[in-house]
Amino acid sequence: MAEEQQGQERTEQPTAKRLTEARKKGQVARSRELNTLLVMLASAVALWLLSGPAMSGLIAIFSDALSPTGEVLREAELVPNHLMQVMLSALVLISPFLAITVVAALAGPAVMGGLLFSADAIAFKAEKLDPIKGLGRVFSTKGLIELVKALLKFFLVLGVAVLIYKFMERDVMALITLDVMEGITRSGSMIMIALVLLSATLVLIAAIDVPYQLWSHNKQMRMTKQEVKDESKETDGRPEVKARVRQLQREASQRRMLQDVPDADVIITNPTHYSVALKYDKDGTGAPRVVAKGQDLIALKIRTIAIEHDVAIYEEPPLARALHGTTEIGDEIPGPLFLAVARVLAYVYHLRKSAPTDYIPRPAPVELPSEFAEYY
Repeated sequence: MAEEQQGQERTEQPTAKRLTEARKKGQVARSRELNTLLVMLASAVALWLLSGPAMSGLIAIFSDALSPTGEVLREAELVPNHLMQVMLSALVLISPFLAITVVAALAGPAVMGGLLFSADAIAFKAEKLDPIKGLGRVFSTKGLIELVKALLKFFLVLGVAVLIYKFMERDVMALITLDVMEGITRSGSMIMIALVLLSATLVLIAAIDVPYQLWSHNKQMRMTKQEVKDESKETDGRPEVKARVRQLQREASQRRMLQDVPDADVIITNPTHYSVALKYDKDGTGAPRVVAKGQDLIALKIRTIAIEHDVAIYEEPPLARALHGTTEIGDEIPGPLFLAVARVLAYVYHLRKSAPTDYIPRPAPVELPSEFAEYY
């Protein structure tokens, strides 16, 4: 609501998360007119189709109830059992109609939003007892629309009822000429037909109400641009938090990387912008591996640690840039750079074995393969 107060309109379609949360609260599209139509129409059709057996059963129940046997009349204690049997017979008679009504009552919600049970929807809320808000709901746009639908339904059903009466007027008047049993059967059939026709008139109301309810629910669920952004942040993580996590991950990776610098055989530098630490396992079968690399401040940190632990530093800019640009930490050096790296390692090993007074000439740089020309 704060967004609306700031002038933002709900122009964005609801997200899947918003619809899911609304569904948990019981906020789904519902059409009362569709439910009424399905229940009345299903019940009317069932009564029409089963009117013959139903009327016969109803007559038998009334006859049994109003004409008890002599034993029941003589012994008062048998009356409750007799009445119970009559009630059970009536329940058995109406059970098919009750079952059809229940199925029809569930079909409406199943079509409109699906079946669901929400504890939030039936939970006690003090604001529901607020008379001011209650009046606001009564005189709201939704309340006026419900009033218009109710009036339209009333006049439509009333008009159809008058037409049905005009059409059946002669049949109704002719009932007085029939005997009781035939009159009951005939009137029951007429009532069933009238009920089916009256129920069918609600199709028009439901055809208008269902699209309106779907549109109204979608409009209610719409979101402002700010709500969409906030939800995206909550779902994907806020950018500042994600940036901080990435920063901490980089720092942890750098700490692990710098811990391996003292064990390196040589640091090949740019000399200031790049530093790549290499280590070669002479007992293994693989090529030298990159144990640390970095630019600028990280490169300086690598060189500082190398100096502290007496690790050889070898300056050769093209080779340093090539190694930095084509490898990741833990990778073996590319095959085309074997020769260039091998002469550096040979020089370093020679220095370690030589006496302080020995002169060890620095090897001449070799031209890198053409695929590394961009690093010259």
